[in-house]
Amino acid sequence: MTYINKLYETNFIEYASYVIKERAIPHLDDGLKPVQRRILHSLFEMDDGKFHKVANVVGHCMKYHPHGDASIYEALVVLANKDILIDRQGNFGNILTGDAASAARYIECRVLPLARQILYNPDITTYEDSYDGRNREPVVFPAKVPLVLVLGTEGIAVGMSTKILPHNFVEVMQAVAARLRGKKIALYPDFPSGGLMDVSGYEDGNGRVLVRARLDTSDPKRIVIRELPFGCTTESLIESVEAAARKGTIKIAGISDFTAENVEIEIRLARGAYATDVVDALYAFTDCEVSIPVNLLVIRDSAPVQMSVSDIIDYHGKKLVEILKQELLLEQGALTERLHQRTLERIFVEERIYKGIEEKKTQETVEKAVIDGFRPFAAQIKRKVSPEDVERLLKIPIRRISLYDMGRAKKEMEEIRARLKEIKLHLSRPADYAVSFLEGIIAAQGKNHARRTRIQSFRQVDVREAAVRNLRLRYDEETGYLGYGISGGRVMFEVSEFDRLLVIRKTGVYSVVRVPERLFVDKGLLYCGFAEKEILADKVFSLLYRDPKTGLGYVKRAKIESWIIEKTYEIVPEGMEILKLTTREDAVIHAEYEPAPRLKVLEEKIGLKKFPVKGLKAAGVKISTKKVKTARFVKAPGKRDGEA
Repeated sequence: MTYINKLYETNFIEYASYVIKERAIPHLDDGLKPVQRRILHSLFEMDDGKFHKVANVVGHCMKYHPHGDASIYEALVVLANKDILIDRQGNFGNILTGDAASAARYIECRVLPLARQILYNPDITTYEDSYDGRNREPVVFPAKVPLVLVLGTEGIAVGMSTKILPHNFVEVMQAVAARLRGKKIALYPDFPSGGLMDVSGYEDGNGRVLVRARLDTSDPKRIVIRELPFGCTTESLIESVEAAARKGTIKIAGISDFTAENVEIEIRLARGAYATDVVDALYAFTDCEVSIPVNLLVIRDSAPVQMSVSDIIDYHGKKLVEILKQELLLEQGALTERLHQRTLERIFVEERIYKGIEEKKTQETVEKAVIDGFRPFAAQIKRKVSPEDVERLLKIPIRRISLYDMGRAKKEMEEIRARLKEIKLHLSRPADYAVSFLEGIIAAQGKNHARRTRIQSFRQVDVREAAVRNLRLRYDEETGYLGYGISGGRVMFEVSEFDRLLVIRKTGVYSVVRVPERLFVDKGLLYCGFAEKEILADKVFSLLYRDPKTGLGYVKRAKIESWIIEKTYEIVPEGMEILKLTTREDAVIHAEYEPAPRLKVLEEKIGLKKFPVKGLKAAGVKISTKKVKTARFVKAPGKRDGEA
């Protein structure tokens, strides 16, 4: 047992932590899983402006990723098809049809300039040793945009999973910019396959969305699918339509796929069927409508954290300001040093300080002569002249000194001073600078990232509403069987296989069942009808029953509003004898009593409405203190005689 405990407490926990942090869940900072980060790191290292064979990229990436080339290749293809970070050349597959990409040796890729702009800065990136200790790889990239929302992802780890839907790149930039201005805008997913989307249940990234294909119903005898719901391909959608047609839930004459650059799936309708009548069935029984649950789980501070879209926008707004400040400070330091060097060069040449070293014999005296030569100009120099500065000046070739362009040097220094002034202004207003950075990206990328998925409100189609009721439900009183698969008995009504039925038996047991092919319900079926809550909410079941031990009769009135499918319930106390059931509100109870001494009234009629409607668990109300011989429901006076 101790050995098992040790395995669980060490090996399993380490494995679970590794899968969560290093395989399945993306990091909040750059929105990437480790394999994606290593692919981009490899592309940055290999980048020379030209395309690289994907096979070469995969081989290079294997220095950092210990899980084989297949996972690298597949992750690269998926990442490239996002059209955000990687430029493609060749057949990378088709996200619309589901066609696979060509082999890695036939296709090429390179990193896009946008990826460098929003991800790459080695000076502020933290690196760690690769798995074999021979190389260094980034812990996370200093991402300037919330790629976790832009790219979207899904992954299954030990005991947890994530499913983040992709969002429109420009809209995400606008949301971050609005947050930096102190405003807040709603942000919803956007899918490369287009389609329609109801976001009423999105719940800021932790609910669900309802997505639909865009259907063209302009021709009444055919339906053309123009855009797909997210997660579907033309192949999977066609399979779902064909499966529904085989079951008879939709009536079609044929289906053809004409998809090329854009989706075009033509559904030809059967004789007598029209487009407007079939649309609901397509949404109900095929992948033309899909409900997608969302779970926004990310790695933050080395631990999995559940976040919302708003949380991520807030976090990345602050993160962007921090990253841009770091970059500005680095640039400021580099420019200040460059200005210092240019100032030394100008004074060194203009004031002929180099002449003072002609008579010096040793390194120390040469260095001292140069430093002393700068003393009269200390006010123009920003910091103390170091031995390294002297060494660099002494390496200036004579040709360069003789051809030194004073005007160009001064112009360069003025440009540096102007840029330093800009940096100082940006550092004083970092939020404004961050907004201007985002606006620059939006201006450059806006035309390439128009919204594709249309947001609108629509109700999810209930399969029972859309199903065609073409099955005849029969009940055979002689055998006690109910179903659409029996040949004898009487036809009750027509049903579909998706309907649910409320069945009340003579024994006092009731249940809600799926439409049966053949089900024994006893030879005394009291009631059978559709179990739809909208219908049953207004329906009152009134029962007359008798206690065989005492002979007393009771009336029970109740509604049946909740149930579990296939579970049986008692509608009257155990051991009671049910006499009659009705759902009419205007019925009258006709009771006949057992003869007894001094009993003059042996029958009477009582209005049903005198008895209250109670809960299902409540006992019935006594009809009378007299023993009931028999009782039934009849129609109210003034109406035609007969049973109710």
